[in-house]
Amino acid sequence: MEKSKSLHIVMFPWLAMGHFIPFFRLSKLLALKGHKISFISTPRNLSKLPKIPPNLSSQITLISFSLPTVPNLPSLAESSMDITHNQQQPLKHALDLLQPQLASFLQSSKPDWIIYDYASHWLPSVAAQLGISRAFFAVFTAACLSFMGSPSTLIGGGDDGDNARSTAEDFTKIPNWVPFESNLAYRLHEITKYIERTDEDNFGPPDTVRFGVTIQQSDVVIVRSSTEFEPDWFNLLGELYEKPVIPVGFLPPILEESDEIQDDEKWVAVKTWLNKQRVNSVVYVAMGTEVHLSKEELSELAIGLEKSGLPFIWVLKNSPGTGESELEMLPNGFKERVKGRGFLYLGWVPQVKILSQESIGGFLTHCGWNSIIEALGLGRVLIMLPMLNDQGLNARLLNEKKVGLEIPRNELDGWFTSEAVAESVRLAVVEESGKVLRETAKAMEGYFGDFGKNDGYVDKFVSQLVDYRK
Repeated sequence: MEKSKSLHIVMFPWLAMGHFIPFFRLSKLLALKGHKISFISTPRNLSKLPKIPPNLSSQITLISFSLPTVPNLPSLAESSMDITHNQQQPLKHALDLLQPQLASFLQSSKPDWIIYDYASHWLPSVAAQLGISRAFFAVFTAACLSFMGSPSTLIGGGDDGDNARSTAEDFTKIPNWVPFESNLAYRLHEITKYIERTDEDNFGPPDTVRFGVTIQQSDVVIVRSSTEFEPDWFNLLGELYEKPVIPVGFLPPILEESDEIQDDEKWVAVKTWLNKQRVNSVVYVAMGTEVHLSKEELSELAIGLEKSGLPFIWVLKNSPGTGESELEMLPNGFKERVKGRGFLYLGWVPQVKILSQESIGGFLTHCGWNSIIEALGLGRVLIMLPMLNDQGLNARLLNEKKVGLEIPRNELDGWFTSEAVAESVRLAVVEESGKVLRETAKAMEGYFGDFGKNDGYVDKFVSQLVDYRK
């Protein structure tokens, strides 16, 4: 690459594992193409990233900023996986207090571009004053972003005329700006918790305002998806944002990445068990880093897996604020009853390695976009149980694409039964009526897992960065 075309790019993701992963993958791809990357986060978050490959160590610099202390945020909490859902706002408040450190770094380093997330809504104006080009990297689908609306709708909320949305019910309808047929909308239980802001939430703007200001003040918006997968939604998004919207592809994981941080002994036990199972027979169950199920929900899910009669591997985690792990919250006698057929795993797992095993027949998922990309990149059919954030909208989109099915639930409170879990799992993984879902999911490998095709999106994005550079 010519020296004159090499850029210095600062990356600043939101403090969540589902955001670090795509930001870091994009950083490595940009570094591979000769650009210098400064990746900024907090000490504990940077320590959780995969090691920088030796061939990129001179291109990527990790910059550590200590997270300021704020009320209602646990002392060691630095990411969304360390906290409960109602502590999200204090974490955003702490992020906002990083503004002086970040402004000082930008002033001294004078990068060509800064690529940031939705939460740091104050950052585009800081960068603009310093003459730095600005890109918002949206780690969401174009469908989800379109559903949220234009910057003026996001910022205006209940004051945006015909587009006003102020109650939970408003988010359960297809927006009037979507000009084509779609079922993309939230269920009431998915959106209620976002509308009801507590006193603890009141020291920072709502997420809609953070999104709206971030989009409005950016030069370009980058989306982790492809125009092949979401053609209509990308067209709509360009109209809503009135600025360049650039697909960067799915940034699929490279299998070797998980070698760097896996626990060998634990992985050997998992692989040995998976190798004993029949091809396409095992249900992989994982609900991501942020979803924390109640004891009642864990119980219904457990009994549903038991009733399904299928072998399963279930990833469980510690629940912040409870002092209890999900493993300890399972129904009495469950572990003994499923011994041999169910593999219960507490802690971090090399998810891509598990999904790549030929014994995996389906993925029971919370529908986080990272997990979806990893699963469809390997052609795995989805059993969907969305809980938070964009997950409900992702589930509607994937349901329309016929790559899986949602576990039926009460639309008002989100309750689901063990029977619904068992029936959904069996339909998706083994029953004849689910064959079309399995075939469609398998065909998705061509979108999500094709490295050549996805790299083409990154190449095009890089050339646009050079062209747009001030």
